[in-house]
Amino acid sequence: MQDLSEIFSHLDAHSLVFEHLELSGYKIEGYWDESDQFYETITLPRPLSPELVTRAIALHGDKRRIQLKFVLNSAEISPATICGNPRIGELMLIYDENLEFIDENWQIDIHSPFINANPSL
Repeated sequence: MQDLSEIFSHLDAHSLVFEHLELSGYKIEGYWDESDQFYETITLPRPLSPELVTRAIALHGDKRRIQLKFVLNSAEISPATICGNPRIGELMLIYDENLEFIDENWQIDIHSPFINANPSL
């Protein structure tokens, strides 16, 4: 069984997160916020500046899952960036040991001026 340092030394988290964002078209489909409000589609800003904040190996029975957690920041220069926080949320990506995508978990600040989110009625 590979140790953590060996697994992470071959991992390009930056490429993985940008590949995921490109494949999704910078959109989240079907998002529930912390107030149980449903959003059919949330459009993320471009450019986006993800920052890897944690990486971990989670055990599920005899299988290991690679978890990468990113803080998502707007890379756009605007008055909101200067006066406020460019952070728009977090994204956790989960992969198997072969770097096959398994799941995603979004935590989005839907009130961010960089997010285009319209609640469903």
